[in-house]
Amino acid sequence: MLPLELEQYLHAHIPLSRAMAVRVLSISESAVVLQAPLAPNTNHRETVFGGSAGALAILAAWSLVHVRLQAAGTAARLVLQRNTMEYQRPILGEFTARAALASAPQWLRFSTTLARRRKARIIVAALLEHGGQVVGSFRGEFVALAGSDA
Repeated sequence: MLPLELEQYLHAHIPLSRAMAVRVLSISESAVVLQAPLAPNTNHRETVFGGSAGALAILAAWSLVHVRLQAAGTAARLVLQRNTMEYQRPILGEFTARAALASAPQWLRFSTTLARRRKARIIVAALLEHGGQVVGSFRGEFVALAGSDA
């Protein structure tokens, strides 16, 4: 999947991503990087609204699993079960979220479990960055249910 294809998918299926003006910067097997500008994500202090920062991290993490499932030809419904978000400093402008799997062998265990039991869980981490500095971190557990990507 190309970055523009993922961006169009997100904007069509997750309208919040369009409202936030999310852009897909890069996709690889190991990471997805999303970006959002300050203007549609601002709060009363003229910094990024915490909900927008958390949403970008969730979108990046969800997108990484979605893209990998698509590449494997695996149809599955993917939902967030639980997450934690840590905000380390205010975000004063355009910001990114870089999502990666918590551990490399995790994908094999996840995909094997999904094929065998039709349900599997995976943990994805994401770092929020602004101006070359880490400004927040995310860790989320996603559940995939085999059989439907709707």
